[in-house]
Amino acid sequence: MIETGLKDRVVIVTGAAAGIGLATAERFMAEGCKVAAWDVNQAPESTGVFQKVNVADSDEVEAAAAEVVDRWGHVSVLINNAGIVRDAQLVKIKDGEVVARMTDDKWDAVIGVNLKGVFNCTRAVAPSMIAGGTGGAILNASSVACLNGNFGQTNYVATKAGVIGMTKTWARELGKFGIRVNAVAPGFVKTEIINAMPQRVIESMVAHTPMGRIGDTTDIAEAYVWLASDAAAWVTGTVLSVDGGLVIGT
Repeated sequence: MIETGLKDRVVIVTGAAAGIGLATAERFMAEGCKVAAWDVNQAPESTGVFQKVNVADSDEVEAAAAEVVDRWGHVSVLINNAGIVRDAQLVKIKDGEVVARMTDDKWDAVIGVNLKGVFNCTRAVAPSMIAGGTGGAILNASSVACLNGNFGQTNYVATKAGVIGMTKTWARELGKFGIRVNAVAPGFVKTEIINAMPQRVIESMVAHTPMGRIGDTTDIAEAYVWLASDAAAWVTGTVLSVDGGLVIGT
């Protein structure tokens, strides 16, 4: 067993009501952490103390972060997991005519949650980590999609690439305070989004993954726990692909 050193640490997990966020919050709870589960939807009791937070709203984020500090003291770990998709082609052409485009609403919604949300949460929580004087870990959700692009996901891919840029910048800025900042880039993971896809699409995903399976939410949760733990004390500014080899498989 790896000695994580996480017991009793204060952890915030965004997007904790379902999918990877749910598995991650439960995994940190199993480590004996004090977990604040942030989501716009009600999260199960197994994820810790629920706070209804829209990460795209900076005022809500600041208020929720202050509540966590008031309840437990300084934050040790922030998992910026919350994310959404609003897929559409940049322009869709049929018979030589433009029949559809990615709308401003779809662009703005994804940018607001996936990119601005990560910014809002990190800006709100970093001062608490610095004040604690013992460092901390900020872990951001990227995606392997931003490494090679993904059809119909201009907005999503842009945000996940932006998250990598912010991760590396914050690793430089916050390292002097003992705060490590890393990103996790999942491959195809068994979530509600994947489960709703046609079986032929899922089979194609598996065929392009050298490990021969779709990932489980716990695969990503374990990566977050390791990166947050004392075992990764000298790891910062990196992007960890947790994808069953998908990138090399494609």
